Amino acid sequence: MALAIFDLDNTLLRGDSDHAWGRFLIENHIVDGEDYERENERYYTQYQAGTLDIMEFLAFALRPLARHDRATLDGWHRQYMRAKVLPMITPAARALVDKHRAQGDTLVIVTATNRFVTAPIAREFNIDHLIATEPEERHGRFTGKVAGIPCYREGKVTRLQSWMQEQRQTLQGSWFYSDSHNDLPLLSIVDHPVAVNPDDILRHEAQKHGWQILQLR
Repeated sequence: MALAIFDLDNTLLRGDSDHAWGRFLIENHIVDGEDYERENERYYTQYQAGTLDIMEFLAFALRPLARHDRATLDGWHRQYMRAKVLPMITPAARALVDKHRAQGDTLVIVTATNRFVTAPIAREFNIDHLIATEPEERHGRFTGKVAGIPCYREGKVTRLQSWMQEQRQTLQGSWFYSDSHNDLPLLSIVDHPVAVNPDDILRHEAQKHGWQILQLR
């Protein structure tokens, strides 16, 4: 069985789950709307440009998790799934995942977005293996800090390699689907890199290297 690895935001989803979670918090008056929206947009622009300081962003993104108990957060997340995430899942994305499932491949989502936001989304795709940025927890509450290496850029490679060692998996025959030039470190080491709805930088790299380009929107 080969690995079929999927980025999540703007790849399997027609949008960014981290950014959409921020919008949900603003719209439901859970955070200060004006200030939070300004920072949310600033970090998203930096991500798209490839200039994001991941630790600075995570200090911002994980702060609201530390301010509320888990039951409250989980209730909000159920609303968020219905309002924001399900409309971002296209039939084409589901079909791509199902194609690899039918081939007997091992399905893995590898995402920079934190596990609290993404674990229910992985379950919606019926994907058991999720490698995500881990928010630190103590005594059943989030601390607002990161546990371990963020799953971002080269960190995705490090985290995937650790997971493969634990699972006794290899990259032989592997696929990786991503929209972002931030994922070039991982795209460059799989057997079948696929640029999905690619940004301009990734499209250029895909054309230069002869990688498949796929539209799922």
